[in-house]
Amino acid sequence: MKRFLKLSVALFAITEVRAGASFAESGWSLQSPAPPGRYFTGVVAVDTQTTIIVGDDRTIIRTTDGGAKWTLQDSGTNALLNGLSFVDANTGTVVGDYGTILRTTDGGATWTIQDSGTDVPLDAVSFADANTGIAVSRWGYILNTTNGGDTWHSQGPISPDLHAISLVNENIGTAVGEYGTILRTTNGGASWSFQYSGTTEHLFGVSFVDANTGTAVGYFGGILRTNDGGATWTRQSSGTTSPLLGVYFVDANTGWAVGVGVILRTTDGGVSWSRQVSGRFNWLRGVSFVDANTGWAVGDGVILRTADGGATWNTESRGTRDWLPAVCLVDANTGWVVGGPGTILHTTNGGANWTPQDSRTSNLLYAVSCIDANTATAVGAFGTILRTTDGGDTWTPQNSGWYSALHGVSFADANTGIAVGDGFTLRTTNGGDTWISQVPRYLRAVSFIDSNTAIALGNGGIQRTIDGGATWRLQFFFPGPLDGVSFSDAQNGTVVGYLGTILRTTDGGYTWTHQGSGTSARLSAVSLVDGNTGTAVGDRGTILRTNDGGASWTPQISGTNDDLFGVWFADGNTGNAVGYLGSILRTTTGGE
Repeated sequence: MKRFLKLSVALFAITEVRAGASFAESGWSLQSPAPPGRYFTGVVAVDTQTTIIVGDDRTIIRTTDGGAKWTLQDSGTNALLNGLSFVDANTGTVVGDYGTILRTTDGGATWTIQDSGTDVPLDAVSFADANTGIAVSRWGYILNTTNGGDTWHSQGPISPDLHAISLVNENIGTAVGEYGTILRTTNGGASWSFQYSGTTEHLFGVSFVDANTGTAVGYFGGILRTNDGGATWTRQSSGTTSPLLGVYFVDANTGWAVGVGVILRTTDGGVSWSRQVSGRFNWLRGVSFVDANTGWAVGDGVILRTADGGATWNTESRGTRDWLPAVCLVDANTGWVVGGPGTILHTTNGGANWTPQDSRTSNLLYAVSCIDANTATAVGAFGTILRTTDGGDTWTPQNSGWYSALHGVSFADANTGIAVGDGFTLRTTNGGDTWISQVPRYLRAVSFIDSNTAIALGNGGIQRTIDGGATWRLQFFFPGPLDGVSFSDAQNGTVVGYLGTILRTTDGGYTWTHQGSGTSARLSAVSLVDGNTGTAVGDRGTILRTNDGGASWTPQISGTNDDLFGVWFADGNTGNAVGYLGSILRTTTGGE
């Protein structure tokens, strides 16, 4: 009998690509993290080449070449996706929070939202064939379908929270959940009977290979085994007390369990479990194998793959998940991204690769200003100032004389720069060998127009200096936070901030006018390349573009719901945006 792919995935409630994954209908691509996603909750390995993974923030990604390249699919929802089940490479179902159920029959090229009839969070789903499936929820509800999800019938709540489900055929299935709950159906979910698990510990994963043989895993490294369809469950020794969140067996003897920093394997039906080395200590939430050799494990910010049964695990996920507030590009190929803790990333190939550089600090870095391919300055928490003159091979700390945060930095040339922060401004005329403290100000961002003239944001609005920062004058009062400023030349500048605020000057900052953004999202950064062309970014993945000096701002598809904090364009077409949890976006088409 052909054995269909089945997966039960638990989303545990105690939470602690190759570059260039394209977003549908977007001129922006994701360079980091790759593959996209902050953390992953479930995985199905259809065959050695085809794997589908789901996770947070509506994420569905798919590979058809063994992980060399990943495609981000349009799920059509913003819900957290918790579990999935595929019966072949084309036909699959995904479930998530708010009663979300998604269905595809074309390998995820399109996903259709199905009516679950509930808004409870669905944690797992399992299909026995293309028509027969069961989904379980954190609130003890059970949904079943016999027509591929055209209609779903709800039962419950009939138990405590349920976290995983495994169907072996259209009639027989087992669900597990909190307080050692194990439920069994022999009629396709029409009725359920409780089985005695012998434990009160929460169970988060279950895998059956036939009607009789199954394994459940859970809290404190708990592993339970049955060989008689659950009439009796026997506790096995896992050798760990870490929570186990997922389990998968390819036959009665060979299986894997994953959890908090742990991967276990058995080849004797669980009589013994051996620990495998992954080199990662992330929470692993899902596991799936094609055969005894080829499989995947996924979790918080990590995707692992093995081709030798887990003797070796390779990390397929790349990039950082650090907070990234700022980017600076020298040209279309060369630039830096900074963030925290002490994160500095450098590219010389347009972001095809972002290489970590040694900042020699663990302090958060908030801003970076680059002059050429060799020269850049970064600032951050506790008065941190770092300088490189060799393309970032070495970053040298400079003495700011302060211990408060520096939020912005701008250089007019290799020697002349201003840094602004919490209660002070600093100026250098020798590349930072010495920094001179100037008039106290609470400023968040700064942009040089020339060696004497600069615009800074804070202290109630827009501040302007014409003497290199010795004195500042309030040019424009604004009651809310202003976060980003950019000048394309001595006359044309734009400021962005709170509740979609966009302000524009065409006279070097003497006067400012409001422009309509069409959004209420907070805008954190803006980059102008000339008097007409600019891009602003902000919360919830907001990207706005103008080609007419801000007379109109057009929203662009960013492909992410993550907050974006920084943006920089090297020319009218080529730019990067950066943000929350390691997001680095790239466009070479002006975002269109």
